[in-house]
Amino acid sequence: MENIAVVYESRYGSTKKYAQWIAQDLGCTLIETKDATVEKLKIFDTIIYGGWLHAGNIKGFKVISKDIDKLKDKNIVVFSVGCSTGEREEDIKAIEEMNFKGLQDIKHFYLRGAFNYKNLNMIDKVMMNILKIKLKGIKEGDRDEDIKGMLEAYINPINFTNKDNVRSLVSYVRNL
Repeated sequence: MENIAVVYESRYGSTKKYAQWIAQDLGCTLIETKDATVEKLKIFDTIIYGGWLHAGNIKGFKVISKDIDKLKDKNIVVFSVGCSTGEREEDIKAIEEMNFKGLQDIKHFYLRGAFNYKNLNMIDKVMMNILKIKLKGIKEGDRDEDIKGMLEAYINPINFTNKDNVRSLVSYVRNL
């Protein structure tokens, strides 16, 4: 599939791994966000963008969204990578509302990534400590599996990246 580009921004490696698997499965071009411009992307019929989640924002997605009018005739598919299970529909809707407000026809996939507190940079550790305090403030009986799992991940790193997770996205793109 020559007319497809996978553009990605990765911080700790999960998003990059997913982007590589998608590009490999589709036999298409792989572009890191820092190398992507709208002018470069205009030659593709389908643009798949992948970014890691930071406070609900899909990092780097602005490379697409800021000039979306120049890409209006393209198929835009986005995947976001985070640590939650992705099973709560309200969480996925919140991601989509925050990132795709006013944008039409964007198909979104949520992929579960990895978390290793020890590998975080100082700013991310501060942000994650604020989240940890917030999560610990929830009564134990009110904590769902996502909250329990996230608190546990501060002690024991988690990694849910798996090539099988890209199947539905790859299938969707092949059927465009």
